[in-house]
Amino acid sequence: MFITARRSADQLDLQLTGHWRASEFAAIEAELRAIDLAGAHQARLAVGDSSMDLSGAWLLHDFLQRARRAGLEARFEGETPSALALVERTYSGEMPARVAGNEWLDPEAAVAGLGRRAVRSWRSFLLGLEFTGRVSVALLRAFTSLRRLRPVAIARHVYDTGITAIPIVSLVGFLISVILAYMGAQELGKFGADIFVVDLVTVGVLRELGVLLTAIIVAGRSGSAFAAEIGVMQLNEEVDALQAIGVDPIEVLVVPRLLALLVVLPLLTIAADLVGLVGGGLLCHELLDMPMLQYLNRVQGAIANTTFWVGLIKAPVFAALIAGAGCACGMRVRGSSRELGRLTTMAVVVSIFSVIVADALFAVLFMKLDV
Repeated sequence: MFITARRSADQLDLQLTGHWRASEFAAIEAELRAIDLAGAHQARLAVGDSSMDLSGAWLLHDFLQRARRAGLEARFEGETPSALALVERTYSGEMPARVAGNEWLDPEAAVAGLGRRAVRSWRSFLLGLEFTGRVSVALLRAFTSLRRLRPVAIARHVYDTGITAIPIVSLVGFLISVILAYMGAQELGKFGADIFVVDLVTVGVLRELGVLLTAIIVAGRSGSAFAAEIGVMQLNEEVDALQAIGVDPIEVLVVPRLLALLVVLPLLTIAADLVGLVGGGLLCHELLDMPMLQYLNRVQGAIANTTFWVGLIKAPVFAALIAGAGCACGMRVRGSSRELGRLTTMAVVVSIFSVIVADALFAVLFMKLDV
């Protein structure tokens, strides 16, 4: 039984029971057709503890339309079932009311929105903290066994994130050094200080621009790739399958990517530095008629003991931030391709933002240390 009908005078009392689902479509339709509406002027419906999907709501909507055509006034005790309300809105073409443009100025709504954002931010922070802890434990476990370290997976990610990135990293390193040298030559030439263009290119590329631009390129390439790859595995329930067979997804999916990027980013930084110095030398030779031997001697004079290492020491930190952001966003994907796209974009944004903030903190640290 899905509906119980009782008649009192001209009122028809209907009690909905059970689960109004598509699998019971024929039985529900038969019971609704068997209800005699003759002589009744009102219909009172009680939902009780029944539930319905869209198929059940469609049948109930058709029954109510038939009752109204027969002259009955139908009303619910309590709230109208949400599925039925959705069906009625669909039939009527009614759209949900839009929020007025000035309603956000309501102090109560503003405080409630601020509270929700604060709670979401706190939960995101806790999720990030949990992810960091799980990765740390998986890393420690991985170093106890070569099998857990998965060198084949690391090698594949080194190729994907490093070898294939050499052309674009080299091109950007070359172009940024040419731009830096050209701008320096324009401004310093006004004071007859052309020779200091070499210092500008050398220190700028080795300390800051080489590693920073390399990290940004890797964040765009590899950070988004990590999020997309792991996110697709989440959508295909491959991560759940790994857990079902007793394999830790962090150990299999995150640790190899993290270790590969820790290896790759310092090497890409060195490549960007070398190409950048070559680009600066070519521009100085063409624009300032500076012999390459003089350029190399000036480069050696401009490089302090810490100049190269200050840039290189940032690379592993940037690599950890990029890999962590990409993998964490990928592990959070749930439910739809839209969520995958949103979190892939978030991975790139968070990676680049984290790299720039870390670079600023390094600059303050090195200034305090007088390095």
